[in-house]
Amino acid sequence: MAQKIIKGKKAIFITFEGLEGSGKSSVIKFVGKFIKDKGFSVKIYREPGSTCIGEKIRKLLLDRKNKKLSPYTELLLYLSARTQLIEEKLKGDLKHYDFVICDRFFDSTLAYQGFALGLGKIAERSVSMFSLGIRPDLTVFLDILPHEGLARIKDKDRIESRPLHFHNKLRKGYLQIAKKYPRRIKVVNARGSLEDIYKRVEKVLNKKLKSAHSL
Repeated sequence: MAQKIIKGKKAIFITFEGLEGSGKSSVIKFVGKFIKDKGFSVKIYREPGSTCIGEKIRKLLLDRKNKKLSPYTELLLYLSARTQLIEEKLKGDLKHYDFVICDRFFDSTLAYQGFALGLGKIAERSVSMFSLGIRPDLTVFLDILPHEGLARIKDKDRIESRPLHFHNKLRKGYLQIAKKYPRRIKVVNARGSLEDIYKRVEKVLNKKLKSAHSL
């Protein structure tokens, strides 16, 4: 069983990270079905979002019209959406489900705002404070070359529309984070067909599922 991070925690908390166009949404749908087919209960969320307040913040963050949004404001908005999700839903669901899955979590803040936007230690300290003791048991990083991922997207939002050098810095940041936390973060090649990616993710999940039999 995974290490307990909050009192009464039952669920194995899995987060998915990736560059834009890495296929996270499709992979998460596959993972949800995969876990249910194994007989476990699962709840899926996305960041930012999954709460009324979080979805409103999401619209602000992704709207291409908000070109003057400060990096600091962006950081605070992401933190606000996350703390709302934790307080409103995650804390309770981690006690009642076998698995909780989140499409992005604090590693996104470290990579996007910390590395790619250059907020560094400010982002690190903010993540430490406002994750409220919640830490993933497993993080899957779907790795793809930035230009390949962006080529998959037709209608780009504010973040996806940023120049290629931003996304290159983003990938470099993610890989540095993965290198720092190799036991928690597993890097999965997100190139090729969805079926190929599913197989790679399934190998990672099977190892984690073995620890769930004691639930």
